[in-house]
Amino acid sequence: MRKRWYRRFLIMSMLLVSILGTGLSIEQIQTETEKQQVSTGSVSNDMVIPGGMPIGIYMKTDGVLVLGTDCIEGKDGQEYEPAQRLVKDGDYIIGINGEEVSSKKDLVSKVEALDSENVVLQIRREEEEINVKIKAVQAANGDYKLGIWVRDSVQGLGTVTFITEDNQFGALGHGIHDTDTDELLEIEEGRVYETKILRIEKGEKGSPGGMEGMIVYNRYNILGSIEENTDIGVFGTLKNTDSLIEDATAVPVCAKSDVKTGAAVLRCCVEGEVKEYDIEIQKINHFTLETNKGMVIKVVDEKLLEITGGIVQGMSGSPILQNGKLVGAVTHVLVNDPTKGYGIFIEDMIKQ
Repeated sequence: MRKRWYRRFLIMSMLLVSILGTGLSIEQIQTETEKQQVSTGSVSNDMVIPGGMPIGIYMKTDGVLVLGTDCIEGKDGQEYEPAQRLVKDGDYIIGINGEEVSSKKDLVSKVEALDSENVVLQIRREEEEINVKIKAVQAANGDYKLGIWVRDSVQGLGTVTFITEDNQFGALGHGIHDTDTDELLEIEEGRVYETKILRIEKGEKGSPGGMEGMIVYNRYNILGSIEENTDIGVFGTLKNTDSLIEDATAVPVCAKSDVKTGAAVLRCCVEGEVKEYDIEIQKINHFTLETNKGMVIKVVDEKLLEITGGIVQGMSGSPILQNGKLVGAVTHVLVNDPTKGYGIFIEDMIKQ
């Protein structure tokens, strides 16, 4: 992805992948029978405003993310892969030859300015910073190349889960992962934008469906900032809530021990405004190793089934309420049965 936030108008239609742009996550799960599922995408406050509102998301990576390496044709006509086995998918390039690198554009300009094949990349690999020596390949036009595919940002569509009285928010219920490396993105900064749902692709067995929106990435549509991208959601601060919140009525936060199987409602925006739709909480698992799969839910509302077929990509973060309390958020849809999906307990998001 390229850094585009500074352009005054950039209109994009996109489907949420593991947000969002974050990668479509498909894996095997076990219920009574083995089924596929796909990622759809407080603070200790007693009362929060439940969400359900769609938002556009832009996040800049902390460093330049390495996606992979490739071959380069040298001026001698031979093929070389200078970075092979030296840099790894998921590494972050933070410097070159002792100079800080802040973006993909910055990295490209520094590589174009090389006058020698000797290159030292400063890499952040997991929690460690290391220096990697690479011999750049001089191409036929005289330019030096490293043969590394990189990315420095991600964009997409998501759903707000809750807003606190001091305008802190949580969304998605799962983290945003890179589509190529499947790694949780380490971010330097992020923003949320106003968005409008234009079209919904209905989910069917074997196809999760999705929400398609229009996001105008300019400063006039910025709603707030993203500070954290975690395995249980994205979190940040809203600065402009007037255009986002139609109903600021707060509800109690429910402890996970008080969540019960049975009737509940899901809040989402599939008819041009946030509405509540009937669902059932079918299973509760307090001991799951995957925090965002604490409950199994099923859509039973005929109107929502008519519009979406159940749960679709883009609904990640849609709040789940039971007996007037916020109990959790939608996180995944079962590909082989889009009427069903997973949810995260709101208590787990609150802890973040």
